[in-house]
Amino acid sequence: MPQKPINVLFVCLGNICRSPAAENIFRHQVKLAKLDDFIHIDSAGTHDYHPGKAPDSRMSNTLSKRDISVTGAARQFKKEDYSNFDLILTMDAENYAGVTSLASTTQHTEKVFMFTNFCEHPDHQVTEVPDPYYGEDDGFELVADMLEDGCRQLLDHTRKKLGQ
Repeated sequence: MPQKPINVLFVCLGNICRSPAAENIFRHQVKLAKLDDFIHIDSAGTHDYHPGKAPDSRMSNTLSKRDISVTGAARQFKKEDYSNFDLILTMDAENYAGVTSLASTTQHTEKVFMFTNFCEHPDHQVTEVPDPYYGEDDGFELVADMLEDGCRQLLDHTRKKLGQ
């Protein structure tokens, strides 16, 4: 195992639905894999709509039904995140553009990927994780399904980086 952990950041618009859900789902999977000493996880938003607020209650309820603990508080993505994270995963093209617009080096942009690059389930062959904020409960369920699928693939990816 490497001495330096892999640091993963999930990014969406306001950091109360998709990115904190991905953070908590991935943290749950990493803990089950007993890799929480080697993979550190956080989330952020490209906008400062909800600083300090807890994840959306509808997403929290969706994850709680899946026995996934929900923690975290919204914060805005900042340029310093490039120094603190090895992998930055955005939920859609708008957030990808927002994050990469702050990059000042090629090394920064090489850390940024669309989360859906890790989604392999046939039902989730889309290019973006849809924002469920203005929708009904089924949108939160779909997003949680997509995030669980992508996080499983991401865990495999990070395991390889860790040499497992």
